[in-house]
Amino acid sequence: MSNEPSERPFKFDDWIAGEFEESGPFTALVVLVSIGGLEVVPLRSTFLHVIGNEIDWLGFSEMMRGAKVNWDGAMIMPMRDEDDSLLEDDQARAALRMLESRIAEDRLVLNEGNFFDKWGRRLKIEEAQPQ
Repeated sequence: MSNEPSERPFKFDDWIAGEFEESGPFTALVVLVSIGGLEVVPLRSTFLHVIGNEIDWLGFSEMMRGAKVNWDGAMIMPMRDEDDSLLEDDQARAALRMLESRIAEDRLVLNEGNFFDKWGRRLKIEEAQPQ
């Protein structure tokens, strides 16, 4: 499966099944955002270890309800350590903090992960053009 956005599956369910089938378990860095007008605002972030392909969009979005924020999109960045295994929790926290900093500086970083709307459809951030 290519990492090019145009070649990625359109829906979360297809993406996560393919990601797991191709590479096995992974640590997912997750950033929830609100989207309004020309603004994308990071709200909450977390990480989770994906050890099977049983989760679907409904299950994922139900887990994200625990963030207790009204989110419009979720960016999910699969990560593995140098042995192609799950990240240790400390590694995942450090990677998440680095990702948060990069997103704070440039919202286009959201496109580096797998970015989905609240219905599990793929999104892409584009630079706003002055009118």
